[in-house]
Amino acid sequence: MKTPCRIVAEVLQQLRELVVPGVTTLELESAALVATKKHKAIPAFKGYAGYPYALCCSPNNWVIHGMPNATPLKEGDVLSVDFGVLYDEFYGDAAVTLPVGKINDKAQALLTATEESLYCGIDQAVVGGRLYDISHAVQRHVESRGYSVVRDYVGHGIGKRLHEDPQVPNYGIAGRGVALKAGMVLAIEPMVNCGGYDVKVLEDGWTAVTADGSLSAHFEHTVALTDHGPEILTRLV
Repeated sequence: MKTPCRIVAEVLQQLRELVVPGVTTLELESAALVATKKHKAIPAFKGYAGYPYALCCSPNNWVIHGMPNATPLKEGDVLSVDFGVLYDEFYGDAAVTLPVGKINDKAQALLTATEESLYCGIDQAVVGGRLYDISHAVQRHVESRGYSVVRDYVGHGIGKRLHEDPQVPNYGIAGRGVALKAGMVLAIEPMVNCGGYDVKVLEDGWTAVTADGSLSAHFEHTVALTDHGPEILTRLV
């Protein structure tokens, strides 16, 4: 799975450099499609359960599954970009929340805490542990910073299918859940809100937004469990 995951990481890095005030998420979509084709990969999300795009682009109070559109991003926005590919029968999946130009301290603190919580979860993705050790570590870090973890959406196993068992919640009681074994590959993805954890889905049937209108952030890595500890497959080294 290293190859599809590296493709995801490289495309997200390219998109990171394009996220500036004035760009539209449709332009990011076009760039992602060109890059994916260059790598001879297939966009994982496009056509998945009828979703029409390669990217999920979720600005500000949009949590996940936002559809690319022609609205220019503004200085001070934050944008979550979720992307996956299929390559040689295996999937890779990752997400990052990016600042658009200069953002305020409140937004930066949310992004920092959310990304930190992802790595807190990854640190618990160890052989011999339990699934909810990951969940609890994410929740503990997020809530200690005064934020809330989204409960309606979760991480997941990943391999020859984009979404496989087990589901990986971002909250839970440590010591519970399935045993973690070498060879498992998990997409760990905290979704964190400044306000409450409740979300609602817009009329398009896809876009999930915070119920209270508060800011949201989303970070994700595909992680392999090995006898030598967790290996982050979607991180550029």
